[in-house]
Amino acid sequence: MNVRKLSVLLSVLTMACSLMATSVAAEPSDTATVTPPVHHHSRHHAHPARSHHHARHRHHRLSRHHARHHPKSMVAAHTASWSRRGPHLQSDAVMILDARTGKMLYSKNEDKAIPIASISKLMTAMVVLDAHQNMDEKLRIEPADVDTLRHSSSRLPVDSELSRRHLLLLALMASENRAAAALARNYPGGTVAAVAAMNNKARELGMMHSHFIDPTGLHAENQSTPADLALMVEAAHRYADIRTDTTTHAWDLDTGRRLISFHNTNPLIKSQSWDIGLTKTGFINESGKCLVMQARIDAEPIVIVLMHSWGRYTRFGDANRVRDWLRATLHRPLQLSGTE
Repeated sequence: MNVRKLSVLLSVLTMACSLMATSVAAEPSDTATVTPPVHHHSRHHAHPARSHHHARHRHHRLSRHHARHHPKSMVAAHTASWSRRGPHLQSDAVMILDARTGKMLYSKNEDKAIPIASISKLMTAMVVLDAHQNMDEKLRIEPADVDTLRHSSSRLPVDSELSRRHLLLLALMASENRAAAALARNYPGGTVAAVAAMNNKARELGMMHSHFIDPTGLHAENQSTPADLALMVEAAHRYADIRTDTTTHAWDLDTGRRLISFHNTNPLIKSQSWDIGLTKTGFINESGKCLVMQARIDAEPIVIVLMHSWGRYTRFGDANRVRDWLRATLHRPLQLSGTE
């Protein structure tokens, strides 16, 4: 009986010692989450990739834990990384310029010459204003002003009469092709002289990769680069009439028989989150969707050129992405070459 009790007691003591040994052996692996252990055994060095995989997996788990409990810091880290690499834009050719310093903040295919469509009307407007003609003179829309190249629609009836001032407004705000054609036709020397003045103006502004052959932008040969267009936007912004006309929301034309409402082709004009000083849109099949703007972002004057975009709202979405990116970077040192 005593022998049996002694045997049981010895068994219990053996199990207890085994449990204590297991507990002590487990302690180093617990502290390894803070300080990685030094591997002394060759079998650990035989699988560095496996160790690296475990470390990455652990880091991923810690990152997810940190994201759940510290979401703001994760957003800040993501924003910092996003700011350094520039905005993710769908437009194929881009230029973003600090209008105050002239510094390029970001660009993509900035020297690529592409059709610019109705962005051309900014140059048309500048040469018309440079001619110092009577802005209140009434001009008639003639059959010669009708688009016979692409047969684009127009809401300006042939034989309607508008002042040069209102034709300029419709050409810039609503991108009316007949308005731009009538302005050029009534330029001193006619349309040919107006187009020559547009090309001369381009040279004066340093737009060495730009060419115009018509005042509307309907011809695909009207071409420029994002870098040149940034120069044109800066120059156009110096004209008070162009600033006013391109940022007007809407205007009504009373033909005597009916009221025709015209609206700005840039919907961002109506957004309270934008402070736009100048804008112009453009589209023909060869150019894709285009948008140029001068806007204040956090009080900084910025020139935005977005060319060769596709989708109805993509260029406007890109403009919003540019604004958000700039707000994340304007008050930090910009570490960008800017070119993709």
